[in-house]
Amino acid sequence: MSEMLDVGNRLRDERKRLGLNQEEFALAGGVTRRAQTTYESGRRVPDARYLSAVARLGVDVQYVLTGARAVAVESNLSPDERALLDNYRHSHREDQAALRRMGLAMSKPTPSKRNGTTGGE
Repeated sequence: MSEMLDVGNRLRDERKRLGLNQEEFALAGGVTRRAQTTYESGRRVPDARYLSAVARLGVDVQYVLTGARAVAVESNLSPDERALLDNYRHSHREDQAALRRMGLAMSKPTPSKRNGTTGGE
């Protein structure tokens, strides 16, 4: 039981590090807030689908499961990427949520037709 509680505590640490509440984190992980609460309390261990989903938020899944941090990815970032990440981390929680929504919207595929204003086909 102690290991499950440790996983729950580390999961909560990661959620807080990312500046998300349980509802936001649960939604990103594809579960209910109630499931999120059971994970963080150590009553249940999250499955691979959930962990994969929260990893896309920037959760260090290796840390959640083992307590050992993964190699810092930030060292591989370009200066522009580091600046963007730093700006995000220093933004208010509401602004971070807006940036996440914008990022999700921008990552969705768009039709390849051009509107004629950019010199397309």
